[in-house]
Amino acid sequence: MSEFLIGLQFLTRIFVVKQSVWTEKSFGESVKYFPAVGAVLGMICAFIVGAVNFFELPLLTGAVGFASLIILTGGIHCDGLMDSADGLFSGREREKILAIMKDSRAGAFGVTGMILVAALEVSTLAELARLSTCWLCAAIFSAPIIARLMMVVTIGGFPYARSSGMGKAFADFTTRRTIIFAAGETFLLLLPLNFLDEKFFLCAALASVVALVVAWRFATFATKKIGGVTGDIYGAVTTLTEMFALIIFLLTAAAT
Repeated sequence: MSEFLIGLQFLTRIFVVKQSVWTEKSFGESVKYFPAVGAVLGMICAFIVGAVNFFELPLLTGAVGFASLIILTGGIHCDGLMDSADGLFSGREREKILAIMKDSRAGAFGVTGMILVAALEVSTLAELARLSTCWLCAAIFSAPIIARLMMVVTIGGFPYARSSGMGKAFADFTTRRTIIFAAGETFLLLLPLNFLDEKFFLCAALASVVALVVAWRFATFATKKIGGVTGDIYGAVTTLTEMFALIIFLLTAAAT
């Protein structure tokens, strides 16, 4: 339970029990509970967008849904996306890329990438709100779970590029068993969708496959550039796969 609370505190701005002293082992082992953290985010966001969509203003619902994910996570994953974009697309050598990614200032690639993601997510959520509140809630519940499973896959499937760093503890304590545990956890968390409507669960499964492809391709690209992945890459993978999961839900909802 303590590992879950550590993961919840690190990946979100939700504090159930504030913990200021973490061992490297407990910090690293919190990785297996990342999909459960995603479920907490998903439930809160689903409630929020469901309530806002009562007013039948799709664009507002989309904007509030996107803002909710940002606020609840403190923008930690968006920061990773922006830093990753600035570094990986800078055209520099490995050490310079890592230095750029560590720089707290946002560059042109990072800002442009974040604007594109924001536009796509807001418009996707708005279209889902227009089509069906049920599809909207199923999508925004599922996407954070799937995205955080992909973070686990990235942590366990690729070497860590730096000799030290906050993300290194994640990498050091993440094994194949961790990934299998997180995958099973994700299945159980998404399973209730099957009882609401089988199409929701099947769509979540399809979104998971697409997200896996996106995560693996992006992490492979980063590994070729810098010899591995970093905490910023973890955040970028989470942001991108969350967006793709939402898009898959929209395409499926539009087709049914």
